[in-house]
Amino acid sequence: MAPSAVTPPHEVQQTAELTAAAVAHKLAETTKQPNGQSALRLLDASLLKFTKTKTPMTVPEPGDPIINSSSQCTDHMVTAVWRVSTGWDAPELKPYGNLSLAPTASVLHYATECFEGMKMYRGYDGKLRLFRPDANCRRMLTSATRIALPGFDPLELQKLITAMVTVDGPKWLPKSRPGTFLYLRPTMIGSAGALGVAAPKEATLFIIATFMPKLDQPRGMKLLASQDSVRAWPGGFGFAKVGANYGPTLMANSEARARGYDQVLWLLDGVVTEAGASNFFVVWRSKEGKVQLVTAPLDDKIILDGVTRRSILQLARERLTSSGAGVESLEIVEKKFSMEDVAEAVKEGRMIEAFAAGTAYFVCPVCVVSYKNEDLTIPMKLGETGEYAGLIKTWLMDIMYGREQHEWGVIIDEKEDLE
Repeated sequence: MAPSAVTPPHEVQQTAELTAAAVAHKLAETTKQPNGQSALRLLDASLLKFTKTKTPMTVPEPGDPIINSSSQCTDHMVTAVWRVSTGWDAPELKPYGNLSLAPTASVLHYATECFEGMKMYRGYDGKLRLFRPDANCRRMLTSATRIALPGFDPLELQKLITAMVTVDGPKWLPKSRPGTFLYLRPTMIGSAGALGVAAPKEATLFIIATFMPKLDQPRGMKLLASQDSVRAWPGGFGFAKVGANYGPTLMANSEARARGYDQVLWLLDGVVTEAGASNFFVVWRSKEGKVQLVTAPLDDKIILDGVTRRSILQLARERLTSSGAGVESLEIVEKKFSMEDVAEAVKEGRMIEAFAAGTAYFVCPVCVVSYKNEDLTIPMKLGETGEYAGLIKTWLMDIMYGREQHEWGVIIDEKEDLE
């Protein structure tokens, strides 16, 4: 039975209040006080030390099999260590290499780990860009404090990410390869070498960049709706980008693939939450005849506040709620909806399209959802995508790759001398 079905509402609320208080306390420890001072050293990107590699690696050619392995990293990484007694040490940009951890490190026993998924892009205008890095950095702060890791100023993390991209971006995303990207993975782990169920007394922040294949599904994604497994629950940590949200889902996703599906569509007491590790959207016509873009709400903190999700909703509100985009205008709805609602819309001919969205899969149309041993066919009007998903994907790509100048596309100054 799902946790929400057995946990009394007042206990869920009490847990949420305790967590919120603990997060506030953690942030207070690692931010400036009213007098402008802090008892602990704050994360400070201006102190970044540079140690350039003396053994640079070779950039793989397009189509190299190593790209599909998601294991080829760039020449450098950024690291910074936090200690409970002193705060943040000066960060360092140094040659990419292995970390050294004690077997008793907190992350290995108590899942004190969070990360972000983002990309750097080589635009068709020749420029390097990040897409909404401020949103990723703020979310990482939320994730870190949720699992008792130290707080930090998100702007300082953004500066460290920018430094990383400035150093490795020009070589690994050359101007001769417009329309390409590298995956960025800022990560924080509890690195204190001591057993005991307690907040770690040391943490290590690191930033790496790696190649990752495009995860497009040209014929659409096939989803298998979960029946018994639950990804997240009210009062838990489904909203945070922590490793503990992902490991427990791997077996279910593997079984879904073995049955011919691409990902699990996660349900909670029959209510739709996420598709694999992506946010899930449907476009349907309501029983009253209104075209709606519907996705799960953030209220219960069950789903991830995806940067792609947030961007889709904002663009849809700006460009799809009135005529002019070449498609029927729609209404934006963030609400709980059940798998029964989805099945009913399909069988009544009201389902227009569905898609998953996230940094890895980007905007991926859904063609089938299996529910109660029945494959529900989801329309894809344009053959390989639906009209709305196709428009949204194009708009986002135009911003990411410089075809549209937009505040979300943050240009990286490749000429800046950071040393």
